[in-house]
Amino acid sequence: MRIVYLHQYFATPSGSSGTRSFEMARRLVAAGHEVHVVTSSRLIEGPDRGWGEQTVEGIHVHALANIYSDNMGTIRRIWSYARFALLSMRRARSLGGDVVFATSTPLTISIPGVWASWRNGIPMVFEVRDLWPEMPIAIGALKNRFAIVIARWLEKVTYRRSERVVALSPQMAEGVVATGYEPARVATIPNSCDFDLFSVSPTAGEAFRRRDAWIGDRRLVLYAGSFGQVNDLAYLVRLAEAVYRRDPEIRFLLVGEGREEEHVRSEALRLGVLDVNLKMCGPMPKTEVVSALSAADVACSIFIDLPEMWANSANKWFDALASGTPTLVNYRGWQAELLEATGAGLVVSATDLELAADDLVERLHDPSWCTIAGEAAEELGRARFDRDDLAHQLEDVLEQAVGDHGSRSRRFGPIVRRR
Repeated sequence: MRIVYLHQYFATPSGSSGTRSFEMARRLVAAGHEVHVVTSSRLIEGPDRGWGEQTVEGIHVHALANIYSDNMGTIRRIWSYARFALLSMRRARSLGGDVVFATSTPLTISIPGVWASWRNGIPMVFEVRDLWPEMPIAIGALKNRFAIVIARWLEKVTYRRSERVVALSPQMAEGVVATGYEPARVATIPNSCDFDLFSVSPTAGEAFRRRDAWIGDRRLVLYAGSFGQVNDLAYLVRLAEAVYRRDPEIRFLLVGEGREEEHVRSEALRLGVLDVNLKMCGPMPKTEVVSALSAADVACSIFIDLPEMWANSANKWFDALASGTPTLVNYRGWQAELLEATGAGLVVSATDLELAADDLVERLHDPSWCTIAGEAAEELGRARFDRDDLAHQLEDVLEQAVGDHGSRSRRFGPIVRRR
């Protein structure tokens, strides 16, 4: 198949962003498919306000120079989404192909997807990474009534025009079906574990610890991800303060960046934990995060206390499984249920910091728990979330979409594809 893969924030392991699209795309290439990724210029530098092209591990990458940052205000971010969507319409259509695969967020990625699908007479498969517009409405990022109406309309059009929908969690799949979409055409393919990348020798973690005497041989709690509004890293700062009162030797390392970074830093200063038992550092390439996870005793996946967040499929959770690191979460939902059922981590209270600190310190003082939970984490990852297996599932979904679309075309007349 010739696959037109639309993802505004495509990234490789040399960057600090999620790499699901890169990993899936290179596996599709290895399976014999031709993959064209339409993205923004996080990966390559295009000319001012224009497009750049590059081939990365057999993937044809078409990148638009388009400014975006989590630190931008709401209006500027919406404009960035809209500009990318509009300018990608022509590029996506020009690539022709057998299938369009558009992955959110944002939901506006469906605009060039629907356009290319319609104009080229090919099917579209839409991937739901977050339930939009439910998520931005829930966190207060989308308040304008007119904007909400438009977003809900776009959601309906997207699903109606999609031959298949891929959801990144069971709860997301339920949300898609709740809109009236046919359940049989929804596939749940969560984020996944890259064991080739994260299965490293313990010496990688030991070397990471030796580089910073502040860590040394102490217990290490790691967060590696975005410092965004939904992540509520001030929670981890408050947890670090509560843990310090119980054991001042336990260390918290926060790796990443985002619009809440200064707020998190200010809260750490206010509570007196910054550079005491908690450190913050900038984003690391995925390859360096591997060493940090190898060094960590517990890895964190943290979100604000909203039920809408329970459907998440955060990369950091799967990276922890792949590295064999016990995971701490402060939310309910499918991931919490799996951690509790398998013993692969710890589910703590989102509202009672003293109870959460008691639970965490108790586990960290039990070396056997860290070992057993780490082994359970890797076992869970290999059994349920191996990236190679999930890539095969995605390939099957794309082929089914092409096959079903072709069957309808034969019934209702030929469709001419433009390449």
